[in-house]
Amino acid sequence: MDLDRLRNISIIAHIDHGKTTLSDRVLELSGTVDARDMRAQYLDSMDLERERGITIKLQSVRLDWRDHVINLIDTPGHVDFGYEVSRSLAACEGVVLLVDAAQGIEAQTLANCYLALENDLEIVACMNKLDLPAADPDRCAEEIESVLGIPAEEVLRISAKTGDGVPELLDAVVDRIPAPVGAADDTLRALIFDSHFDQYRGVVSSVRVMDGTLRSGQKLRFLQAGASHQAEEIGIRSPGPIAVDTLGPGETGYLIAGIKDVGEARSGETVTDAARPAEEALEGYRDPKPMVFCGMYPVDGDQFPDLREALERLRLNDSSFTYEPESSGALGFGFRCGFLGLLHMEIVRERLEREFDLNLIATAPSVAYRVHTKGGEVVEIDNPSEMPDGAEVEAIEEPFLNVTLLTPSDYTGTLMDLCQTRRGEMDKLEYLSPERVELRYKIPLAEVVTDFFDQLKSRTQGYASLDYEPAGDDVSDLVKVDVLLNSQPVDAFSMIVHRTKADDYGRRMCEKLKELIPRQLFDVPIQAAMGGRIIARQTVKAKRKDVLAKCYGGDISRKRKLLDRQKEGKKKMKSIGRVEVPQEAFVSALKLDE
Repeated sequence: MDLDRLRNISIIAHIDHGKTTLSDRVLELSGTVDARDMRAQYLDSMDLERERGITIKLQSVRLDWRDHVINLIDTPGHVDFGYEVSRSLAACEGVVLLVDAAQGIEAQTLANCYLALENDLEIVACMNKLDLPAADPDRCAEEIESVLGIPAEEVLRISAKTGDGVPELLDAVVDRIPAPVGAADDTLRALIFDSHFDQYRGVVSSVRVMDGTLRSGQKLRFLQAGASHQAEEIGIRSPGPIAVDTLGPGETGYLIAGIKDVGEARSGETVTDAARPAEEALEGYRDPKPMVFCGMYPVDGDQFPDLREALERLRLNDSSFTYEPESSGALGFGFRCGFLGLLHMEIVRERLEREFDLNLIATAPSVAYRVHTKGGEVVEIDNPSEMPDGAEVEAIEEPFLNVTLLTPSDYTGTLMDLCQTRRGEMDKLEYLSPERVELRYKIPLAEVVTDFFDQLKSRTQGYASLDYEPAGDDVSDLVKVDVLLNSQPVDAFSMIVHRTKADDYGRRMCEKLKELIPRQLFDVPIQAAMGGRIIARQTVKAKRKDVLAKCYGGDISRKRKLLDRQKEGKKKMKSIGRVEVPQEAFVSALKLDE
């Protein structure tokens, strides 16, 4: 194919600014999808995406416009899936930056725009949702010019819902975004930017050819994995898969090479010709650093091998989460998983349960700490049960985030209050316009992973937006709170918290467990301990048999004797009795959203 007729673009924007709706209109207007086959969120193939109304996975599609071919990638908007966005940008020469004309620039708009600038991509900015009564395109265009430096007159005005202005947007893509470069007779180098596992065909990879030509039946070498495979089928998505004989430089498509081992076709892998391999691999992707950790255990212990296989396959499709085996006295064998954020964790857990038919328990989310011991060692822990003994700990470092909040100025006070109660320190307060404020805070990650986002939205009636990036580790006054049942510690309920919040966590956990643990034949004390000191206690009262039922009247000493004998029996039972915590109690006590 003539390279001048080819354009590779991504659509980037904040959550809910209309990326997927714009993709729908583009597919319709270019005739890629018949009107009778058209449905909303056409490119969102997962049930989860359609139910939640969000994009989780990037999707690529090829379409024709004005004798040009456009390879379009629809990306997610949520901050937890920023890794998907950075992967898709590596396969493009330009981006369409979408801004909601009613809401203006939001936190993720800025973050994604800076990502595009870092990759030296051409930006076509446009305002969406002009059909809304609340749209204020002039104010929005001024905001784009003052914050992003894109001239207001160059910002296109469209409505992805009605299709107004979308043909002009596609014309601008053809005119403004540069064509890819590369030569068809060079040594083949293609970048895998996404993969998924098909039960019948093995690994299906999305590839962007950088140099050379990829041919069907060609013997290929995967440079990082060091494996060789034959290309069984190559093709394009338009939007369904269409097999082709060759993919030239600059083209995007899919590759099936009969790969059964999911480790051989990870995202960022370079594919080259086995007979004439490239000398150096493409740059690929930086491995993202997990921010939030939790344990995942099968409810039924027999499902452990199934969980391992499910995690391997899902990691191929989403390489931004990590896992390693661990065991817990209370929950048996499972995996310690690392995620980019809470929504990411929720989605992965739900995908494991749906796509692989598993029934899982997830422990409370925690973050990775660095513990300095008095012996001069530095221990990295992401599970509270690994914490060294309190007497040996010199200091504990926890990860911090640089958080950017964009909010209408009416809510500035309530957001400052929220950040300060979460141990945040203000870095900057700046007015982008008389109605909009940008706040920057440094906040511990542990304070953000629980319900920070929910609180942010409820305090600002949904108007504020959030973006964050890691800000390194810093020393904090942290302690480990253990939960004891019948004097036995239960590792699944342990938590590392700030000293000022330890009493509150201990009290809440004891009260919650008192409601959830069934009554035994003896009293069960539930205690929260910090070091060797008990900071909270509740008791689950014993079931009692009425041993006095057969006594009517008579001497009190006879009743006393029966009660004493019952008390002795309960004492003996308590010394040998174990408290079985039902699975439902674990699930409820570790509920993510509470």
